Amino acid sequence: MSGFRPLFWPTAISVPLLLVLLGLGTWQLERLQWKEGLIAARAAAIAAPPIAVPRDLAAARGMEFRHVAATGSFLNDKEIFLGATDEGGETGFHLLTPLRLDDGALLLVDRGWLPGNRKDPATRAAGQLSATVTVEGLLRIGPAQRPNWFVPDNDCARNYWFWVEGSAIARCFGLDHLLPVYMDAGPAPNPGGFPKGGITRTALPNDHLSYAITWFALAAGLVVVYVVFHLQQRRE
Repeated sequence: MSGFRPLFWPTAISVPLLLVLLGLGTWQLERLQWKEGLIAARAAAIAAPPIAVPRDLAAARGMEFRHVAATGSFLNDKEIFLGATDEGGETGFHLLTPLRLDDGALLLVDRGWLPGNRKDPATRAAGQLSATVTVEGLLRIGPAQRPNWFVPDNDCARNYWFWVEGSAIARCFGLDHLLPVYMDAGPAPNPGGFPKGGITRTALPNDHLSYAITWFALAAGLVVVYVVFHLQQRRE
């Protein structure tokens, strides 16, 4: 490469682009470490011994996805319907029902998934549990705000919800003493088959390594193109 003389415009364009590609690859490696930490923390939480349902957010922080159990009676006249699809892509709802605990507090329980044609309680009367029950599942904390701009607003009037907005649900249904956490019910079957519990999606996607490799490969390709271009210019 003796006598190699970079041309101004190809160099002025290629160097900033190369830095951007390397920066994106490095960022994805940092994201990979962050995501692996999240995956490990979630796996540890799921494997940890059960805990009592925390009564406030301060106690619940760091305990999401821990196993919990609660005993009480369902308020079946205040069911909340969260729009969702099942693993096969069928449209339906997650059925959230307040559970009144012994001390009067209310715990929102995501009892599981319903197909759209089972929204009417009459179509699943066997699952309308009226006696005192003990429910086991995973501790969840609702998002502090709408997850992103693409998620529609929750609709109290239609009882159609897109994310678990605890404060809005409490106002909409007049639920005093609603706890700031909720539970995803476990796989124990409900009478009649619905709602279908135990469907919490605990796996986290982790594509950051493939993204990093892509960005670094593009950076390497850019270097090759840059060098080949200058060699051709030199021969000419």
